[in-house]
Amino acid sequence: MYPVVVRWGHCMRRSHIAFVLVLALVLFAGLPASATSNPFPDVIDLPGGFFPEGIAVGSGTTFYTGSLVDGAIYRGDLRTGSGDVWVEGQEGLLAVGMDFDRRSGNLLVAGGPSGTIRVYDGVSGALVADVFLEFGFINDVIVTEHAAYLTNSFAPELYEVALDRQGNLTGDVRTIPLSGDFEFIPDAFNANGIEARRDTLIVVNSAVGALYLVDRTTGEASLIDLGGEVVNGDGLVVVGQTLYAVIGGLNQITEIRLSGDLSRGQVTDIITDGDFDVPTTAARFGRGLYAVNAKFGTPVTPDTPYEVVRVDR
Repeated sequence: MYPVVVRWGHCMRRSHIAFVLVLALVLFAGLPASATSNPFPDVIDLPGGFFPEGIAVGSGTTFYTGSLVDGAIYRGDLRTGSGDVWVEGQEGLLAVGMDFDRRSGNLLVAGGPSGTIRVYDGVSGALVADVFLEFGFINDVIVTEHAAYLTNSFAPELYEVALDRQGNLTGDVRTIPLSGDFEFIPDAFNANGIEARRDTLIVVNSAVGALYLVDRTTGEASLIDLGGEVVNGDGLVVVGQTLYAVIGGLNQITEIRLSGDLSRGQVTDIITDGDFDVPTTAARFGRGLYAVNAKFGTPVTPDTPYEVVRVDR
């Protein structure tokens, strides 16, 4: 349908204007629902038994998610909902949190108990690098201008993997001990999701339900004052001054409005969805947040269904 163009002349009568407006309403009312509704599917099915944890949005509408079963990587399309296993899994590997570097086109994946970060070419899926950091549980990763930063849930430290201007690994790796307000609980999942805002890092501690600002040079952590709120978060997404924390045990994403200096925050919304089933991490695309259902507590079989769920933010 071509748009209705109205040229407003001095001699156009009010009755003519009213007729044109009514005609436009009738025409638009006759459009099929698909022409006016969100064309992106709200639920994207993953292969049975995939057991996803991390998610990242790549070029265009491409997304990636990784498997806790064997480290396989699935690549799909947010618009069509289609996709397939892009990197085959290997026995003994896990794929946990991930992030995409738009400069290099590389996908960076935290390796969990292997203590590594694996880097894949975002087009071919070829393994670019496999860098050992430290034993424990390398849980999540965030890419910044100069480096990728990763959390270790079983040790009070972060890791800095240096990147050049094109987003390629330089080979320099630095361990950053966490200090200051950071509270470490032995035999528990501590540092988990990680985000970057300006020149600082935001880290969630799942064991104590707290968020921290972390100096990426010294590792000194300052507790973000949430006014008594507890955030037992997993994956984090930051958009401007708004932070989204995925809380799988409650099947929700907590929206937090941060202060200008990031030292304080206020919970402004709780995002829930009937399709959530223990979501772990999320990624942003447009006005949507895409969360993966890990379904912790559900037996993993070759037929267990898993999904990516879209919600508005």
